[in-house]
Amino acid sequence: MGGLGSGRHWHWGAKATTHEMRELDVRRLAREGILNPGTRISWQWSCDGEKVADIQIAVENNRMRLVYKSRSHGDDWELLDYPVRLLRTPCHYGGFRNWFECPAQGCGRRVAILYGGRIFACRHCYQLAYTSQREESYQRHHRRAESIRNRLGWDQDWGLKPKGMHSRTFDRLVAELDFWERKSDSGFTQYFLSRFGNLDLS
Repeated sequence: MGGLGSGRHWHWGAKATTHEMRELDVRRLAREGILNPGTRISWQWSCDGEKVADIQIAVENNRMRLVYKSRSHGDDWELLDYPVRLLRTPCHYGGFRNWFECPAQGCGRRVAILYGGRIFACRHCYQLAYTSQREESYQRHHRRAESIRNRLGWDQDWGLKPKGMHSRTFDRLVAELDFWERKSDSGFTQYFLSRFGNLDLS
């Protein structure tokens, strides 16, 4: 498996993002029954329906072993084989929650997701930013508006109250949508002017 994201930056001085890295999510592995001791599988990542990387996972008691090949910057392939400790914490209302213990030297954080560079490690070890941290404020406001619009179902029936939605809830969402759309429009105008100034488009 290639070390996607290791040593790469979006621009000078910027952090890579979690979106750029291949990930192992302990919650997904648990849902698919992969964390049961004795499980041995080949986990794959795909892009446009084609496999781009894979990793062998063997689950033992309280840990899983990762086996894969990695290389970076055109170097020779390196076979890696190491364990990742599995942790459990009780939930307030019964059951338990699964975690990884980050295997990076000197870390040991309890995390839900490991990101694959040369080794699989936590977001803190790779100093990864969330994709949303790259966004301008107007983009975050636009996402908020889109989320409300989707909840209202206005991608198809614009302006109509969804069936079964209380009028008070509908009115509140419409007001929130208007607020975030205005924030987004205003923010974009300020962003554009700060980047390009008053362009003469004549």
